[in-house]
Amino acid sequence: MESRIKKQKTCYIYTRVSTAIQIDGYSLEAQKEKLYKEAEHRGYKVIGEYSDEGHSGKNIKGRPDFQRMLDDIRTSKEKPDYVYVFKLSRFGRNAADTLSALQYLEDYGVSLLCVEDSIDSAGAAGKLLIAVYAAVAEAERENIHTQTMAGRWQKAKEGGWNGGFAPYGYKLENGELKIADDEAELIRTIYEMYLNNNYGMNGIAKRLNERGFKKKIRNNANTDRIGNSFVKAVLDNPVYAGYLPYGRRRNEKIVGTRNEYHIVKQDSYEMYEGKHEAIVSKEQWEQVRKKREKTGRANEKRFSLEHSHILSGILKCPVCGSSMYGNVNRKKRQDGSGYYPDIWYYVCKNRIKVSGVQCYFTKYVRQDDVNSEIIGIVRELFNTDNVNELFAKDFLSENLDIKKLQDEMDELSDRRRKINGKKTKLLNKIADMDADDPLYDQMYDNYNGLIKGFMNEIADLDGQIEEVKTNIECNGARRESVENLKNLISDMWAHFEGLSEENVKAFLNSFIDEVHILEEPEVINGRNYWVKSIRFKVPLSMPNNEKADTFEVEHRFQPKEGHVETVVLMSR
Repeated sequence: MESRIKKQKTCYIYTRVSTAIQIDGYSLEAQKEKLYKEAEHRGYKVIGEYSDEGHSGKNIKGRPDFQRMLDDIRTSKEKPDYVYVFKLSRFGRNAADTLSALQYLEDYGVSLLCVEDSIDSAGAAGKLLIAVYAAVAEAERENIHTQTMAGRWQKAKEGGWNGGFAPYGYKLENGELKIADDEAELIRTIYEMYLNNNYGMNGIAKRLNERGFKKKIRNNANTDRIGNSFVKAVLDNPVYAGYLPYGRRRNEKIVGTRNEYHIVKQDSYEMYEGKHEAIVSKEQWEQVRKKREKTGRANEKRFSLEHSHILSGILKCPVCGSSMYGNVNRKKRQDGSGYYPDIWYYVCKNRIKVSGVQCYFTKYVRQDDVNSEIIGIVRELFNTDNVNELFAKDFLSENLDIKKLQDEMDELSDRRRKINGKKTKLLNKIADMDADDPLYDQMYDNYNGLIKGFMNEIADLDGQIEEVKTNIECNGARRESVENLKNLISDMWAHFEGLSEENVKAFLNSFIDEVHILEEPEVINGRNYWVKSIRFKVPLSMPNNEKADTFEVEHRFQPKEGHVETVVLMSR
């Protein structure tokens, strides 16, 4: 009997190194060499190679090539039989993610082989071992993290620099901090100005820039001008007094997530005596620290507690386009009986030159003028009668009909189920075929060709189903948000008169993105009209059936009526 040549099995290989494990035996090249040899030994053909360099195994999201490999397994017409990895820890160090990814592979008929660990997921024993090894790998990762942080703490305790950019005023030489003479003078000047004057951060930055001081552009800085944030960072950094802080920031897990973390500044931290030379004295540092404790806290509001700058942040300067913020003119009565009524204004944040280019729009825009104007325009637009017609019809059209999309997905899923059934029947026929039948080879090739065709159709349908599913999720969320906004607007207008200014601010911010004003107000009947255009967060429909999110505002005086008619014109 002639021996028959079976179809060669295929595999992907995946390699990974983190920045902490780029050593012999674990390097990318060493892993690849081992995996290629194993594939050759087992008679497998490598049809895909994936590698993540400098990426931790703590989660899957942070490894782009791993994600690409999973996508290829889902979409590729020629799916591999196996994924080869050097060790299970290269596949993942988080138990939940590892087992989830393994299940994903198995859903597409792909097994996992961990060469160094001698684990094959194709068998029940292999799956059990992977679950055990994954838990061990996660514990090992946590142990590595603990040991690393212990090492960093010990180095700080001994006065050594723990890495990263050298603070401004210092340079790194052989891993140690050395004073950079061309930068240190600016640090000393900032400390002297803060201690010997009553300047705040803005005041120090402004005077340094006026005196021609420049800071060197290095690391991630993109300007040589001195800003208040730079001054604050200098005054709050104990490194300049010869100390080494440890634990100023901590990597903390985001509540409600599995493997997502963020950096959180700590209120208290440890400080150790550093080996580096100080730029300012410890006495200066202590004086600055005590003064910062008194003056560095946020100012508490003491006057007009019920007042809120309702357009703060969304009102834009007509010259530089920056946000405008609230300010107040508060004067004491000459007889000492208290204060005159407050007059509130909006001002451009760049009217005071601290860093960058100073804006020449220095006008104080009265809040009562522009606030009432905006409320009048919005009230006219969003009155109860037309609020349902105002939102762009595209949000509620058949194109976004979730039921229609759901029907399409059901149809695609049904087609996939039928094709998969045909494929399964053919596989059963091949299994029942008599290998000694003279027509075996011809029938095998015919069936195999049909199966490949079915698999290609299934892969295409999987892609279509995923696309429709994404559309359902996105459109459903968008439609729901628009419906919620419509209900909110209708409900808020019904109770608008009783709202506090803080609630009015939240209400307007929920659907207004930006308000642009004129450089000079249009004066009608002695009243100033500032608003030029309003940009909304959701596209709106107008009577001409066009849609837009930005509206130009024009004012026309009507002598007979004795009031101003606000006309809102659409702008694309």
